[in-house]
Amino acid sequence: MPKLVSFSRAVARGCGRIWPRLASALAAAICVLGSGASGATFTASLDRDTLTLGESVTLSLTFSDGSPQNPPSPASVPNLQIEYVGPSSQFSFINGQVSSTVTHNFTVTPRQAGEYTLPSVAAEVAGEKLVTQPLKLKVLAPNAPPAAAINAGTEPVFLKLSLPKKEMYLGEIMLAELQLYVRNGVQVGGFRLTGFSADGFNVGKMVEGQRHQAQVGNAIYTVVPVAIALNPVKTGSLSLGPATASVAVEVPSANRRRDIFDPFGMFGSTQQKQLSLATDTESVRVLALPTQNVPPEFNGAVGSYTMSATAGPTNLAAGDPITVRVQISGRGSLDGLTLPAQPGWEAFKTYPPTAKVETTDALGVQGTKTFEEVVVPQSGDVKALPPISFTFFDPDGKAYRKLTQPAVPLVVRAIASASAPTIAQAGRQAQENAPPAQDIVDIKQHLGAVVPLGPPMVEQPWFLALQGVPVLAWISALVWRRRVENLANNPRLRRRRQVAQIMREGLVALRRLAAENQSDEFFATLFRLLQEQLGERLDLPASAITEAVIEEHLHPRGGTDARWAPLQELFQICNLARYAPLKSSQELAAIIPKFESATMELQNLKI
Repeated sequence: MPKLVSFSRAVARGCGRIWPRLASALAAAICVLGSGASGATFTASLDRDTLTLGESVTLSLTFSDGSPQNPPSPASVPNLQIEYVGPSSQFSFINGQVSSTVTHNFTVTPRQAGEYTLPSVAAEVAGEKLVTQPLKLKVLAPNAPPAAAINAGTEPVFLKLSLPKKEMYLGEIMLAELQLYVRNGVQVGGFRLTGFSADGFNVGKMVEGQRHQAQVGNAIYTVVPVAIALNPVKTGSLSLGPATASVAVEVPSANRRRDIFDPFGMFGSTQQKQLSLATDTESVRVLALPTQNVPPEFNGAVGSYTMSATAGPTNLAAGDPITVRVQISGRGSLDGLTLPAQPGWEAFKTYPPTAKVETTDALGVQGTKTFEEVVVPQSGDVKALPPISFTFFDPDGKAYRKLTQPAVPLVVRAIASASAPTIAQAGRQAQENAPPAQDIVDIKQHLGAVVPLGPPMVEQPWFLALQGVPVLAWISALVWRRRVENLANNPRLRRRRQVAQIMREGLVALRRLAAENQSDEFFATLFRLLQEQLGERLDLPASAITEAVIEEHLHPRGGTDARWAPLQELFQICNLARYAPLKSSQELAAIIPKFESATMELQNLKI
């Protein structure tokens, strides 16, 4: 009989709450009932232990006949992405035996192929520590579909790696292309590149290109190209791929049922599948740069380039600066370009150049790199700025190229030595009649009118008061900052203030609902306010507060049963209101003083 009473109370605890909270209360009540029959159990399981890279599995942590206050958190595993999905619960009542199950689900997504071990997970249920067994997970690398299936056009989606050539030079940039083929009539979504093996290459940006259609076998496919910039960093036979991806597709269902509303099958049903895609592995031969006829000023630039240069001013004095601007445009590794040292610049003092790159494509392999360098001619014998040269290796022509800008004529003026100024001598008579020179000013004989001065500003009261304004502002800012830090470091204090605000607003709402004779809304608000106040005092989630916390948490903290009897009576009134709601405004208004008295007693509880 006590179990039946507890069960009815647990069902009524959801008064005034939305369905998910009511379901949680029911599950909690069932856990209480089931805990008396057998001990709680905790198990971990995977919906499958073998999958292909690009797919995901579900990790389920299941609690039977008990549940922890907080959901457990699996330990992180390298190259595994574990995300919490949410809980699910179920209960059964068979032959008088009640059982309940709460499952916390996680999505596990591997980032690379291999074998993994998910460690044990520990949780505490009703004071008992429960530990699961470790789990094994095997992740397989996806394989490309057979060429015969691709050529026949039977694959709904497949991935292909296209290379413009199979031989290249060290330092050369090659634009590979990943091509996603989607057969007409197939809906795709959630495409994600899960891996791209490119040992020996620097992988640059990836940019989606223009979509187009192509025929493969007897089927028409939409091709989605993705360009990738690749730069080899070592020589020899290197492998590119496989590239792996994951995509969700919707294809016509193989088990179609005839619908009474669609007797002719005009609206065909579809099903969604998560597919793992992979390309074949391509081999690329990377050659070293030729060692014959290497120009002495070559500094490693590989690509196809042009050069232009300007300098100014060209008419100046020795020691004045000249700004030299060199622009190298073309296709290659622009970030790695450097301006080589120029021969024949001994008559100039040079400073380190600055560089700026401006690209003209999304991949960043075409554009212009501008160098600005300041040089200073040291003497007036300089007649021209020496030629500027730049050397690179052209992989298309398989030869070294040298670009040269002609010398720039200069007019450099020598700096003349300073000579003493010449003073014109006046005639003898002029010198005799000239007044004597005075190089010292006469002393002033009269000081003028004396004006009385007031007290200095430092003695003025308003000036002294003004000096205290910054100090008061600093003290106010310090007090405000300390208050903010105190709130940030004290979650209990923040929650106490929030709950106090909720209680003030809730009392206003209770009085309004009682005056309007809205019984259902009144008891829903009353139950929520009880949860908030008890949750704040006991440091528990408000949604987990039920009548049972009075016996579990309040009685051990001190006080007689009479102290908490008004609070227990409020819970019972709220429970009974579901089946026998009050209709009178006076009856509703009479509950508010009881609620204020009970919450005042709670606020005096020492925590």
